[in-house]
Amino acid sequence: MLGNDIAALIGFACETALWGANCVLFSISLGLLYRKGRRGDLNLTIFIIHCLLFTTCTAHFGIEFNHFYTTLNASSSVAGFANETKALLAADVFISICDLLGDAMLLYRCWVMWGNARWVVILPVLSAVAGFICLLQVVHFVATLSPASPVPPAAVVPLTTAGYVLPLCTNVMATGLLVLKIWWMTRVPDGVDHGLQRSDHLASRATAVIIESGLIYLFTQLVLVVLISIKHPAEAIVGVMAVQIYVSLRDCSDANRHSRRAGDHHEEHRQGGVTPRVGSKS
Repeated sequence: MLGNDIAALIGFACETALWGANCVLFSISLGLLYRKGRRGDLNLTIFIIHCLLFTTCTAHFGIEFNHFYTTLNASSSVAGFANETKALLAADVFISICDLLGDAMLLYRCWVMWGNARWVVILPVLSAVAGFICLLQVVHFVATLSPASPVPPAAVVPLTTAGYVLPLCTNVMATGLLVLKIWWMTRVPDGVDHGLQRSDHLASRATAVIIESGLIYLFTQLVLVVLISIKHPAEAIVGVMAVQIYVSLRDCSDANRHSRRAGDHHEEHRQGGVTPRVGSKS
């Protein structure tokens, strides 16, 4: 069976590779966002959350790297590498912050798409905040009940599971609301000529981006929840990878796609074909 120390070491190696990929993606996305800024098309809120996400996941990786170095320097082996420390508890808090920031970006897009209607995002916001509070409580219980345990104590497993299920519910609700709104905005009334091929194409691309990012989050969270529920050592692998997968990689990829879509809109507007009149031929 996979040992806790080996699982934690594999997780650190995977996170190192993912963080390196994130650095490249983040650099590319900054260049694309800079171009948007020069056109006056930069959303400052998305940009700030985007930078905070990368900063937070980098801080998490820095703590994990320091723990790796400290462990090897102290014993020249990986024995006890999975044991919790105060620094690793701080890293767990950064995972929760990344999760909350990722939800905040998704909910902001949902809020804007629905015309700044607060009632639309109330339930997803409550779910995201409740999940964050649950995970903070887990960190507190681990620090007081079992500060050196490589896995959460059995007594807090239900609370840990809730801490990851609630943000998962937030993602499902927000993604569903976004897809519903895009479908409603791009539907063609009965009796109207269905010649708006370009608009349909752009809507399909936007929907695909939203669904793809939601599915990445969904799959990662489901795997993590299952592993935590059965107390499998592999949760140490997925747990440290999750902060890079469902937060930084997802949002860097979204920023790149969003910038390319903005470029497509700009090009089509220049050619006079961005918003065809209803009933016109594409």
